[in-house]
Order: sequence, then structure tokens, then C-alpha cells
Amino acid sequence: MALNQLQLSLQFGRDIEDVATHRAVLTRSRVTRWIRHALSLDAEITVRIVAADEGQQLNAQYRNKDYATNVLTFDYQQEPLVLADLVLCAPVVAREAQEQNKTLEEHYAHLLVHGTLHAQGWDHETSEEDAQEMEDYETAIMQELGYADPYAKD
Repeated sequence: MALNQLQLSLQFGRDIEDVATHRAVLTRSRVTRWIRHALSLDAEITVRIVAADEGQQLNAQYRNKDYATNVLTFDYQQEPLVLADLVLCAPVVAREAQEQNKTLEEHYAHLLVHGTLHAQGWDHETSEEDAQEMEDYETAIMQELGYADPYAKD
């Protein structure tokens, strides 16, 4: 399987607690690998890791939800080139990984795959069928990458 081309910008916002841990997990080579496995077209994607205040501000401004969420996808173009920003909130990702008994690495991998699918038009909020199709595809990608099913219940 030929993987698609990716131009990646990887950014870390200010005031991220324990930023060294997040930087260690989110190496350019890992992030590139995770995203490329979820791409069906070439892409230019910016991945920005943020603290809770920036995550909450963006979620409130763009989704009218006044809390920090794990990943926000800003998709600007889907064809012929995917153009998107993926914003991940470091403290939310870390908390969720712990709550779900996952490593920080596998949770970031899943959220980047999830966000990359959203950037290409996948949507889990349109119907139960769409949600199941997206989950199944995410699971297949994660397993291809060597990770467990992110939706499996312990």
C-alpha cells in the first residue's frame, strides 16, 4: 500500500504542563506515520498541541462548547489536497489516556487518526451507521499501525 504525501507542521503551544512528556511521545516521525496511515489523499496538516485554556477557548469559539476537548479538526479543503489543522489538548489527552488505561502514545495515535479522518469528511455525528463505519475504519487503521482496538471495552 502506497502511503500519501504529507506536509506536516508540528507545534506545541505555551503553558503545556509536562511538555517534555508530550514532545517525547509526539515525535515528527510518529505523528507523520499515524496521519499518513489515515490519509486517502496527499495533505498539508498542522498539528498543534495546546494547554487547557487554549483548547477551551477554541472549542467555545468554534463549537460553542465551553470546555477543553481532546481533538478539534479544522478542515479547510478535502480535494485535491487535504488542508487541515488538528488541535489536541494535552491535559485532556493525558487524563483520558489514564482513565481508559491506555498509553499516552496510543491515545495520541488514535486521536490523530480520528482527526485526520474528520479532515477528509468522515463524520460520526450524522448517524449511528456513520459512527459505526468511522469506528470500524479507525480500528482497522490502529491495528495496521500495531495498536489495539481503541473502542474495545476492558
